[in-house]
Amino acid sequence: MPVVVVESPAKAKTINKYLGKDYTVLASYGHVRDLPPKDGSVDTDNDFDMTWEIGADSRKHVKAIADALKDDDELILATDPDREGEAISWHLQEALTKRKAIKKSTAVSRVTFNAITKPAILEAMKHPRQVDVPLVDAYLARRALDYLVGFNLSPVLWRKLPGARSAGRVQSVCLRLIVEREMEIEAFNPQEYWSVKAMLETPRGQTFEARLTQLSGKKLDKFDLKDRMRAEMAVQAVSSRALKVISVEAKPASRNPSAPFMTSTLQQEASRKFGMGARQTMNAAQRLYEAGLITYMRTDGIDMAPEAVTQARDAIKSRYGDKYVPASPRIYKNKAKNAQEAHECIRPTDMFAAPDSVKLTDADQRKLYDLIWKRTIACQMEGAKLERTTVDIASDDHEVVLRATGQVVVFDGFMAVYTEGRDDVDEDDEGRLPQIMQGEALKKVAGALKAEAAEKEAVLGADAAVLGLQHHTNPPPRYTEATLVKRMEELGIGRPSTYASVLSTIVDREYVRKEQNRLIPEDKGRIVTIFLMNFFRKYVGYEFTANLEEQLDEISAGDLDYKEVLARFWRDFHAAIEETSELRISEVLDKLDDALAPQLYPPREDGTDPRICPKCGQGSLHLKTSRTGGFVGCSNYPDCTYTRPIAGEGAEGDERVLGEDNGDEIWLKSGRFGPYVQRGEPTPENKKPPRASLPKGWSKDDMDLEKALTLLNLPREIGEYEGAMISANFGRFGPYLMHQLPDEAKPVYANLKDPNDVFEIGMNRAVEMITEKRNNPGRGRSAAAKPLRELGEHPDGGPVSVMEGRYGPYVKWEKVNATLPKDIKPEDLTMEQAVELIAEKAAKGGKKTAAQKTPAKKPTAKKPAAKKAAPKKTAAKTTATKKKVADADDDPVIEG
Repeated sequence: MPVVVVESPAKAKTINKYLGKDYTVLASYGHVRDLPPKDGSVDTDNDFDMTWEIGADSRKHVKAIADALKDDDELILATDPDREGEAISWHLQEALTKRKAIKKSTAVSRVTFNAITKPAILEAMKHPRQVDVPLVDAYLARRALDYLVGFNLSPVLWRKLPGARSAGRVQSVCLRLIVEREMEIEAFNPQEYWSVKAMLETPRGQTFEARLTQLSGKKLDKFDLKDRMRAEMAVQAVSSRALKVISVEAKPASRNPSAPFMTSTLQQEASRKFGMGARQTMNAAQRLYEAGLITYMRTDGIDMAPEAVTQARDAIKSRYGDKYVPASPRIYKNKAKNAQEAHECIRPTDMFAAPDSVKLTDADQRKLYDLIWKRTIACQMEGAKLERTTVDIASDDHEVVLRATGQVVVFDGFMAVYTEGRDDVDEDDEGRLPQIMQGEALKKVAGALKAEAAEKEAVLGADAAVLGLQHHTNPPPRYTEATLVKRMEELGIGRPSTYASVLSTIVDREYVRKEQNRLIPEDKGRIVTIFLMNFFRKYVGYEFTANLEEQLDEISAGDLDYKEVLARFWRDFHAAIEETSELRISEVLDKLDDALAPQLYPPREDGTDPRICPKCGQGSLHLKTSRTGGFVGCSNYPDCTYTRPIAGEGAEGDERVLGEDNGDEIWLKSGRFGPYVQRGEPTPENKKPPRASLPKGWSKDDMDLEKALTLLNLPREIGEYEGAMISANFGRFGPYLMHQLPDEAKPVYANLKDPNDVFEIGMNRAVEMITEKRNNPGRGRSAAAKPLRELGEHPDGGPVSVMEGRYGPYVKWEKVNATLPKDIKPEDLTMEQAVELIAEKAAKGGKKTAAQKTPAKKPTAKKPAAKKAAPKKTAAKTTATKKKVADADDDPVIEG
């Protein structure tokens, strides 16, 4: 039987069902080889020769494929239809040839398909080809570039910037975007302006809102009413005049649907509509693809197969009627720069499989499939027909002119199914207007705009019919994952398969944090970016990175030699590394301090030197670094311990005095493990003054003296029980109760679920919890923990359960415990996902599943004891001393 190899077991299972018993379908479990995490894996002195190594987890998979080839002499490589898929096929062919599993007589072919459906699979089998060498060359170039940047630039960061963890070719440019946006926000000076609105009533008693557009014959621009005085004059001008309608103009308009999804637009829309991160989106899309529900999800193409277009039109006609089907199909032009890597858009494999008919238990998959189906159906529907109405209102002397606009949907078209989300919603979105006739006199309605007035900082005439509203310009918004992906796509940075991994990497490395779906740079990320901008500006340049991506596309098209691209890059990059490696840390910090001076030391309102320490008044401020990132500190340290974040005074993490208690200043500060309160400052007699970390859920913005003293007075004594005090406090693992009887060697601890219980729990409840804990010591000794969910039977036997652990939910099967990823909720976990998590955990821990257990060996006759050889260093010990490399898709990251 021919041996067919794909990436994942889920995909193998589906394809095996379609191909039948005449084929053996096996999974490679992703890439089987990678560059060893050590210097010299890319030999720059030997024409960029690359050394590959089969991973420990992959050896058994390669062996399984090799064993299968012993019984059949045909290998079909059916990995994904992109550069990464081509690379996996190439690696498999090379590895199997090296171990002589592929012989001269072995027929090796490559097939690709855009959807895991029976027709697509069977059609692909009719058109085998060989591995695409230019695509592989493009992969080799990208992998070598990422390795060279990671293994040469990251050590420079470790030496020059303590606390910095890594630098990546695309990762660093992505981080630069976020940091520069934050600096724009901090440098932004809001500008005041005013608007004037009036609530008017028609003779038929219907009200509508109009805004002032002309005053004294002059058309008003945004900043013409720049202060309260001008706004008061405008309000008075409108209030003192009678108004009538001078024109009513209705114009037809139309809206066409958005193009079907490609990878980047799917990630953006899932972020807007569901708050899903890029990796979370791609994980859900991967499972939908492997289940045969959607086409391949890593694509930069928006074209759709003709048969899919026809089926979509038939589905629209069947579900919505003829009037929703346009006269001719909508054609979306493929925007991919490289046709060889362009694929069809992301769409359902069956247009008639509506979301309500597809039974999906996973919440993310269900939401994502609904989104993909609606967008695909909508893209082939008739456009929406609208009517936009503009009404101009003026006084008799035309000194004031107001305008009202509205929009009516005459025919909803594609909007009956789907409307694309927006990153920034216009506060003046048009609403529907009542019937208004030209020449009609209008009344002003007092008090009708009161609710709107309440939302503004300042207002004129809150109870009147005419309202003056104060506004301030807003800084550019922080990036969300959606807007960042959009910006990277506009700049030509990265490719569809890289976005999710790059975004995850900068968050995992603690360069960036996510708050309310917005990306905020940490001080560590700022320092790394400023360092790279000053010493490696070319390599974090947007144009340079985009040009390099274009060269990679040219390599995959067969128009460039990848080793020439590597040679050009390495020549200049190596010189920059050598130049920077000679610098001392103090020189680096001095240069960064100068570069950041306008941001670090802005002018003070009192005119004093912004570099003078505000605490001791004698030392000067300077940029410093620690393991947790950059900060500004006083030169008089350790006599003066003033520090603040590089974001500036008043920024998150800035220390401040909350008040005094018994002559001690009570401080709110930020440290390595988060914000904390402290009594007084260190002195020679008291080097470690009392401190208390803020409990989980406590905001430092809400901290005051009373709350700080409450924390500093912990532990709280609740009451005496059996001759010993029960106390409540916060510990390493959260809030707890403690009680120790005189005859007990160790105290009894009982965990509290709610941090507020430390301050509120009463004596009765405390005694009950302590007694229960004392009678049932240890975790799970008296009664086994109850699972959150029972998933069913593992394919190798034994129940699979979802349990609640100290560090969050996890999957349990026999002795294997696998932590649930943050993006998967216990209630959404499927058995298929659980089995994959268990397999990954078992492989990492060196454990074997039931199917992999080594059969018991037969007892052999005893041999004479041999002389013990000197113990060899294990591979694990050797590797532990080397630098670790985390392969983040196209952007590997090196960790020191």
